[in-house]
Parts: sequence; C-alpha cells; structure tokens
Amino acid sequence: MAKPSTPVLKDELDIVIPTIRNLDFLEMWRPFFQPYHLIIVQDGDPSKVIKVPQGFDYELYNRNDINKILGPKASCISFKDSACRCFGYMVSKKKYIYTIDDDCFVAKDPTGKEINALEQHIKNLLCPSSPFFFNTLYDPYREGADFVRGYPFSLREGVPTAVSHGLWLNIPDYDAPTQLVKPLERNTRYVDAVMTIPKGTLFPMCGMNLAFDRELIGPAMYFGLMGDGQPIGRYDDMWAGWCMKVICDHLGLGVKTGLPYIWHSKASNPFVNLKKEYKGIYWQEELIPFFQSVALPKDCTSVQKCYLELSKQVKAKLGKVDDYFNKLADAMVTWIEAWDELNPSAKLPNGSSK
Repeated sequence: MAKPSTPVLKDELDIVIPTIRNLDFLEMWRPFFQPYHLIIVQDGDPSKVIKVPQGFDYELYNRNDINKILGPKASCISFKDSACRCFGYMVSKKKYIYTIDDDCFVAKDPTGKEINALEQHIKNLLCPSSPFFFNTLYDPYREGADFVRGYPFSLREGVPTAVSHGLWLNIPDYDAPTQLVKPLERNTRYVDAVMTIPKGTLFPMCGMNLAFDRELIGPAMYFGLMGDGQPIGRYDDMWAGWCMKVICDHLGLGVKTGLPYIWHSKASNPFVNLKKEYKGIYWQEELIPFFQSVALPKDCTSVQKCYLELSKQVKAKLGKVDDYFNKLADAMVTWIEAWDELNPSAKLPNGSSK
C-alpha cells in the first residue's frame, strides 16, 4: 500500500506535552510529530524560557497564561506536577489529543524498525472497541485478526473508541515500593497486541503515552489536584483513568490498551515518588471499591453530566476518607465550568447540542 502523503488527522489532532525543560527530545520525534500542532504546558517557574527545536508548530502556556485565561478557575489546574497537562486538553480546538512526556523516546519494534506511536494510537481510535464481550484474538478489527467462533454477531459492530492507552519499553511505570524492590527491572517484552478493556473493569491509566477523542470523552480527562499544596502526587492520570472508565462504561464507549510502545528513558527517584504517593497507596484501597460500585443515573447522557454526578458522589462517599476529596470534588466542578466556558457546545440547526 502506498504511504499517504498527508499525515493522518493532521488538522484534527493536537499533541500535548507538559514540561519544565527544553524540548530537545522532539528532535527524534520530528519525522512523526512535525506535521502536527503542539500544545506545550510549561510547569514550574513561568519566567524560565523553554527552548523548542525549530520547525515545530506550537503554542506554549505557562502558569501566568493559565491564570490569565482561567482567572479564579485556574485553581483547578495543578502546579509543579505533570497533571497541569490537562489544561492543554481544555484549550485545544481539535477532535483528538495525544499526550506524551518529555522523557519518552522513539521505541523500536523487534525487527529494529522505529515505532510511529502516534500513527498506532490513531489506528486504535479510528476503529471500534468491543467492551461487552472479550475476543480471545485481541483486537478483532486489526488486519489479520477477526472475531473468534462463539462471538455474538449482534456485538460485532463494536462501539466508538474514546481512549487509546499505550505502553512503555525500558523503564516500567511502577509505584515507589515496586521501584525500591526492583531498581534494575526493565521492560524488554514487546507484546504485539491491542485489546479492549472490558466493561466493568478498571485499570491504571498512565498519562505518559496516551491518546483520546476529546469530543467523545474530553471533559472526563481531568488530572485532578496534585503537586504544589496538595497531599498527593503521581495519581493524576490514575484519577482521570478511573473517572473516565466509569463514564465510558455508562455511555457505551470503548477503551483500548497495548500498542503503541514508546521508550521510557529514565526512572524518577523512588524516594521522592514515595513521598508523593504514600497517601494514595492506602487511599487507593477505598477509592477502587468506590469506583467499582459507582452507578450513574440514566439521565446522565453527556460526559459533563456524568462528571458532575461523579463529583457529587466523590464528595458524599470519599469526603470522609480525607478532606482532600472534598477539595477535589469542588475542583472537578470548577474544571467542568472552565471546560464549558472555553468550549461552548455548537448548537445544531435543530436546537440540539453537538
């Protein structure tokens, strides 16, 4: 098949990168990223100048810009934590988002070929998911695969895919206790598979190599209150993943995990991580049962309605775990208000929302 001359979804996808440093890592991604628009969210000191290699089309937002654009609502955007990336989701005007960390390099497949991670995410998002019935041959929509014998024909159409969750070679995404016990462990295993995460199953979503359809699920991709002034860090993507999955399950949307891989170049300090995570590690034991038992009412027909309902339940049920969750529930509401201000939904001629 001849290679398409225009990159797929060139005008419909933004790449969001949170950073505190010069973006030299973009040089190796140039063949894959250069045609796309980048949104860089600069964390930390706004007076620091972040250098971006020449030839990239980008906009950069620092803390001063976030405060100027959101005013008092900027309180919902984390500071000194990569959770600030979700500001990029909010200001994007595109249908799709790909987000990647600045310590993620281009990986190679087992044949030595460089992996175009973005292209694989787009493939994942553009073909359906099968959350209601597991297909043992992984993604049935992939070339060379199909639905296996015994798979109900009524479910083969699948549902729209909202999120594509990619993986990492080299440094695995471990929590601090696991990092401390296995400091030298590296992921060398390339598994050539994509699968739909079944309905009713939660998973740990990593924000390091992640793509989603912001029109389908954008407002649920809030990375919470983390970092500066907060009792917790490194749970930003986890929180977003649990909220997003519950809402996808309710609205009948799909989530895929597996390919593509990126090369995760460096391990963060396990002692610093432990300090950020330790409350989360034991809160999690109550958070997971909460998300497993969340029921959203039938009249929650939009992501925003689902998310506001979820924030009420967070306040009612998790507020007693720690007062932090009352703050977080309020921030969830602020996030939706800010999202709707920046993204007024287009009214169609018949009066209904897009």
